[in-house]
Amino acid sequence: MTGPVTVSITRQVDPAQEDQMLAWLRAGTELATRFDGFLGSGWIRPQEESRDWHMLYRFSTQEALEAWEQSAQRRWWLDSGEGFIDESSRERRTGIEGWFDEPSSIDVQDLRTATPPPPRWKQMCAIFLVFFPLSVATNYLAKDFAADWWLPLRVLVTVGVMTPVMTYLALPWITTLLRGWLNAERDK
Repeated sequence: MTGPVTVSITRQVDPAQEDQMLAWLRAGTELATRFDGFLGSGWIRPQEESRDWHMLYRFSTQEALEAWEQSAQRRWWLDSGEGFIDESSRERRTGIEGWFDEPSSIDVQDLRTATPPPPRWKQMCAIFLVFFPLSVATNYLAKDFAADWWLPLRVLVTVGVMTPVMTYLALPWITTLLRGWLNAERDK
């Protein structure tokens, strides 16, 4: 799979050590910026007193992410957080989730300038370019083997086939192909 990879990590931090945590985050981001393919990072807390810090960082490819994650610089940085940071969960996202999403909380501290998502009409066009031909092809094939099926069952099967194809193949391909157009600066 090619294309951007986002890593989501939940860490617990003593609220009394917020300043130390912010300095630690900035140091990690500064180190990561030296690696090819780094696209940015940030964090979200559910509330000011929360021990949970939801951290995100993104690289342009799986290979770029692995270079950062296996680096001596990252190991040093993680070691420097021992004693005041506990990691509780980690998740990699390479599918459609988070591709166009804006942060869902106003308590977001971006450690780099965030790239705004493409306008919704461009998102719609990109999705349509893969959804329409895939839908036509799936329905064409279903007419031969599922013509007599109960309509909700036929729709369930075709959507069940289309969803993973769109998520793991078609949308990554089309967003890579249209990256320049999707991310072109908006007319002001």
